Amino acid sequence: MAQVNVELKARDPDPEATLARCLALGAVESGVLAQRDTYFAGRDGRLKLREQDGEQPELIAYRRPDSSEASESTYVLAPVADADAMAEALDAGLGATVVVSKQRRLLLWEGVQIHLDEVEGLGSFVEFEAVLPDAGSLDEARAKVDRLRDSLTIADDALVSVGYSDLLLDGPDALLRAADAAMRNAYAPYSGFKVGAAVRAPSGAIYAGANVENAAYPQGQCAEASALGALVAAGESMITAVAVVAEKLDVCPPCGGCRQRLIEFGVPTTPVHLGRPGSQPTTVTLADLLPGSFDREALEA
Repeated sequence: MAQVNVELKARDPDPEATLARCLALGAVESGVLAQRDTYFAGRDGRLKLREQDGEQPELIAYRRPDSSEASESTYVLAPVADADAMAEALDAGLGATVVVSKQRRLLLWEGVQIHLDEVEGLGSFVEFEAVLPDAGSLDEARAKVDRLRDSLTIADDALVSVGYSDLLLDGPDALLRAADAAMRNAYAPYSGFKVGAAVRAPSGAIYAGANVENAAYPQGQCAEASALGALVAAGESMITAVAVVAEKLDVCPPCGGCRQRLIEFGVPTTPVHLGRPGSQPTTVTLADLLPGSFDREALEA
């Protein structure tokens, strides 16, 4: 059964001072955990296998928008009897994307979990997780998270909009790998020019597609259109980043029609990564690709 919480994450320049402020508020320490989260390329939202000391492993599927503000997360927990077997099966079927290892100091305050995290490769963070209904109603949970943020004097520039997995993936590479995998399945018997595209939604989910040609040439479909179709079919309607990979070009920009398709779901500053996995891509914005674009605001004029 799906559960809901309200989360906020920030970098923590002084973990000892943060701990002292939490205790002064009346937070109660609840132990230290070593956690290992292995992420897999889930089509809808995020999917991870969590292993931690003294606890049964869990498979966690969740959806949370990329936002620096306190935001809702909907998740499903499934206990796992054999973590190694589960990881092997998921890796074979979906592909593992990244492993997040952290030391988590857990405190509890009025139904809100306070996580003081030391994340390998990233550093120190503080995270609030107000689980419903333990923290009250949705409005009460948001109010408690806001109070904690004020009490711990967390500045705007310390807030983190994405998860640890995204920070470790460093943005472009996960999208480029998804686009590359889709490109290899492209149906291009006439041109022999295979292309793959991937888009990331605000939920963090990545949707990929390949070009699909047709003997009646105008009926073919570009990779970007295929990726956007997968995005919409999954119930999403916005993109936060794009990647395009071609078999025969190191840098393959979207065609004119796809630039218009992409701006329908993105904004002028949405990044578009052009290149190959494992290399430094050429990154431009949708505004660079399509200046003076025609959008829905023009229809409302």
